[in-house]
Amino acid sequence: MAAGTGRVALVTGGGRGIGRGIALALAEQGFRLVINDLAMTADLAETLRLLADRGTEARSAVGDIAAIDRHGDLLDAAWSAFDRIDCLVNNAGVSVATRGDLFDVTPESFDRLMAINLRGPFFLTQACTRRMLSAAPVGFRSVITISSMNAEAASPDRAEYCISKTGLSMMSRLFALRLAGAGIHTYEVRPGVIRTAMTAVARDKYDQLFASNGAPLSRWGEPEDVGRTVAALASGVFPYTTGEVVHVDGGLALPKL
Repeated sequence: MAAGTGRVALVTGGGRGIGRGIALALAEQGFRLVINDLAMTADLAETLRLLADRGTEARSAVGDIAAIDRHGDLLDAAWSAFDRIDCLVNNAGVSVATRGDLFDVTPESFDRLMAINLRGPFFLTQACTRRMLSAAPVGFRSVITISSMNAEAASPDRAEYCISKTGLSMMSRLFALRLAGAGIHTYEVRPGVIRTAMTAVARDKYDQLFASNGAPLSRWGEPEDVGRTVAALASGVFPYTTGEVVHVDGGLALPKL
């Protein structure tokens, strides 16, 4: 029997890419899944199909993470699917619409990134963990936030993205302190260059990076690389940890001379 059998995870932005990789990896650990995305798209339907094919119980909970006034409805749907949530995975996020000069960042682009990547996850975590605190725990409970190596590494051509991910990093630490006494563990996972639709726009750049051995493990990361990391954390095999940062970047963020 898998370590997480019977537990329930809510994965935001789970329709495709890293979110789908996380959902499939959690399923391998025996989790039941609630998958969030903006709407019931073909991508979300495919994630649910893949989970069903694996014999995993899964439900959808559609909604915009940025719409904090609708978080109650989203969490009602998520919670009622299996009568609890044991793991919240904050994965939903967007990149900049256009990469460019730092001086060209507009208030509209900045506000969009903050609303989706930081403000939404903060208030969703607040609302979700309040419900978790009011429920009797059934085994290991956690909040896992997917940030980026850009929480630390600056990319001036997408400044607002970097700032939003740095905020997520602090958010994870703050909730770690607030929730530890209740036995809810928090983690931040920092993916590097992962092969998704979001990174496709810079495919040539990263192909050249890896061809020139620009990272210690010089290959593209895959969604399942992130998924397996999240599943390990959520399974509770590291019970004496909280507030930790885990890099899934092939060593790209390692300082070197």
